[in-house]
Formats: sequence, C-alpha cells, structure tokens
Amino acid sequence: MRYISTRGGSPSVSFFDTLLTGLAPDGGLYVPEGWPSLSSEQIKAAATAPYAETAAAVLRLFAGDELSDADAIGLTEEAYGGQWANPGITPLQQVGPGEYILELFHGPSLAFKDVAMQLLAGLYAHALEARNARLSIVCATSGDTGGAAVEALKGVDRIDLFVLMPKGRVSDVQRRFMTASGGDNVHALSIDGDFDTAQALVKAMFADQAFAREVALSPVNSINWARILAQSVYYVVTASALAVAGPVNFTVPSGNFGDALAGYVAKKLGAPIGRIMIATNANDGIARAFETGTYARTKASIATLSPAMDISVASNFERIIHEAVGRDGAVLKQLYDGFAQSGSLDLPGPAHDMLKAHFDAFGVDDQETRWALADCYEQTGEVLCPHTAVGWRARFGGDEVTGPRVLLATAHPAKFPETVDSVLGIMPALPRHCADLYERAEAVVDLPADLSAVKAYIRQNIGTAA
Repeated sequence: MRYISTRGGSPSVSFFDTLLTGLAPDGGLYVPEGWPSLSSEQIKAAATAPYAETAAAVLRLFAGDELSDADAIGLTEEAYGGQWANPGITPLQQVGPGEYILELFHGPSLAFKDVAMQLLAGLYAHALEARNARLSIVCATSGDTGGAAVEALKGVDRIDLFVLMPKGRVSDVQRRFMTASGGDNVHALSIDGDFDTAQALVKAMFADQAFAREVALSPVNSINWARILAQSVYYVVTASALAVAGPVNFTVPSGNFGDALAGYVAKKLGAPIGRIMIATNANDGIARAFETGTYARTKASIATLSPAMDISVASNFERIIHEAVGRDGAVLKQLYDGFAQSGSLDLPGPAHDMLKAHFDAFGVDDQETRWALADCYEQTGEVLCPHTAVGWRARFGGDEVTGPRVLLATAHPAKFPETVDSVLGIMPALPRHCADLYERAEAVVDLPADLSAVKAYIRQNIGTAA
C-alpha cells in the first residue's frame, strides 16, 4: 500500500514512512493511493470476533507487505489488552428502540483517542527498532489527544514526546493526564493561546523541513493516517454487530474531523454504514460548510463546555474534500491555497453534493449542551460528558434515517466533573486505575505562542529521558 499527498505535489511513500513523517512535504496530508476493502466474511466476523482480530485485519490492509499477519495480530493484541477497563474495548449500550451509545472511554486516559494511541505506540516501537531510529513526537491538543498520547508513549524507548496544550483551555483532569504522568520522556508544554494556535505551531514546525529532519519530527495528531485507520475499526465492529436491522447510522462529536473521517473510511472498507452525523459545538465551521458550501475559519475558536472540540480549522476536513473533488490534488491545492490567503473556500457543486450524500452536520451551543446532558440522564439514566451531549442533541438534526442509530461517547464524564455536576448535581468519579490522579505531581512548562521558543525547547530536550 502506497500513500499520496492530498495536494499532489509529493512522491508516494510507504505505510511506515507515512507513520513516521505524518505530514507530506508539500503541506498536504497522506491518504491511501486507493481504497482497500474487507471481505464480506471479515465484515460478518467482526460482529463477534475479538476486537484485536478485526483491528489486525484492518491494519494489514493499510500496511500491506510491510507488516506480516503475525506482527499485526501481535501489535493489536498488545494495544487492546489488559490496560482497558472493559474487555470489549468499545462496548455498545442500547438506550432506546434502535438507539445505542458506543462507549469509547474505557482506555487509560478515558477518551476515544486511546483506541488509536495504544496501537500507534506499538507501531512506532516496531518501526523505530527496525530502522534503529529515534523520534521527536509532537502533539497539539485541545484536551484528549495529549492525554492519550502521554498514556501510550510514556516510557517508550526511542521516543521524546512534546505535548502542546492551550493554557487554561482544558479541564483539570485532561491537564493532569498530560502533566502528571511521571514519564521522563514526556514534556507538557502550556502554550499561551488556543488550540488553533498550538496546531499552527505544530504545522509550522513540519513546514520547516530542515528542523523536522534535524529533530526527527513526527505527529500523533489525527493528521497522522495511522490514527484514522485505528479509529475506523470500532465503526466496522459496531456496524457489523447491528447491520441485521439495516445500514447503521452514526452521530460523531467532532472538532478536527478525524473521527468522522474514520467512519467514512470504514464505509469504504465495506462496513454497512448509512449516514454520519457530524455534531459540532459553537465552533461550527464544518456545519456551516455543509449548509452553505463555504468552509470558513473564524479569527479564534470559541471557548465552550466541550473544549476538545474548540477548533476553528479542522485539519482532516482536507482529506474528505480531497475525496469530494475526485482525489484531484491540483484542485485541492488550489482550494487550500485560497483558504490560506482568504480564510475560506467554496466547495465545487459536485463536491458539496458528494459530502451531503454521506454526511449531515449540526451545530450545538452550550445551552443546548446543558439541555442534552439533562435530557439523556432523564431518558436513559446515562451520564454523558459534554462532548457526547453535543452529539445527543445533534442526533435528530439531520435527514430522516432508517436503521440503527449509534452515538459515539467520546470521553468519560469524570474528565469534566464540574460541568456534569453543574447540570445534574452528580460528581462523576474517576475509574479505579486513575483514582489517584489529583495526588500525582505535575510537571509543565509555560511557553509563549512563539515558534522559535518551541523549537528551541525541543532541541534542548531531545534524548534527556533517563
């Protein structure tokens, strides 16, 4: 399997090159040269097979000859082993007739991003050992990516991890997963700005190709294709389990569009998926793009009750637009060159139609988020995190659908206890494995939103782990 840039200006690369480099030299994102597919037998088997088995099948499709069957199952069994609080990894809860909640928060950092990060850790270790190499991994986070990366990569040989988080824009629990890990190879950097500021710094570091080579830079944000393929697995598993009632429809709380894109990838793999509802908070650029055909960024993201979705520019939207324009890199580059200059792009008519054929989108404000927290609890007894509550409100916002409907529960409510308590009068407790989180010592470095300052810190702290 080879990978190409969405912008068409870089040579194709291998799966492991995609994993280790993340961003293409022309500024685009890597996507598969073509779409593989699971067999009908594999799709059916996913309903009852161990999660690691389905994950290995998907991984082998995207890794191709670079990964043997034995290596693939070894990596996935390690990724989805005893560190998960629920042996089902992503258990499904029925909350009404044809209506389900998919719990994605049973991993080490209590967020859906653990599903991908636990696999990425093994993939990185495998590739770095084979190449006798070392990496500086950087991560911009709106809250959950950073914690998941830290839990997966702390103490991993050959890796230095630098997590850029927006100062004062993450919950206390989210912050402590990044600052209180005790990992000598982990550097939690509090950036004076919002998530978009942190993400822009990461992209600028990759754009400086000399610096990227000097420190062996690699990303774990969802610009890394391996994140997307790993997340597609729970769509395959869930759709296979429920498909007897018709194509399965998903509602996805979305900030950077990676999780919604993973649903589309699962659909391309052959999973019986109907429509995908993208649920945004007040940072609703994607929802407006689906409504109007114009994708535009705001000057700054809006702080909301669902901070992991406080993103004004969704990186992975580029990948789905690439699909929508017929995988034409030249057209995509022209659109994004204009976006860089003006802050907006107009989707060509056929591309807009293609997106609407697969997706719906709906924006939810904080008042509606509070309502949804209360409504779900009253209707089902389930306590949601505020991001999942955005999805609860949005799930009826699109076209009428037939078949089961699945809401992705993206984080444990204990990551946002103040919000949950203010609405429900319930203080959700941390699970046993991290109950001592507030007792752990924190280590964090405050840095300005200055590229030279961040690059200097990374240079000075490569290889400093004991």
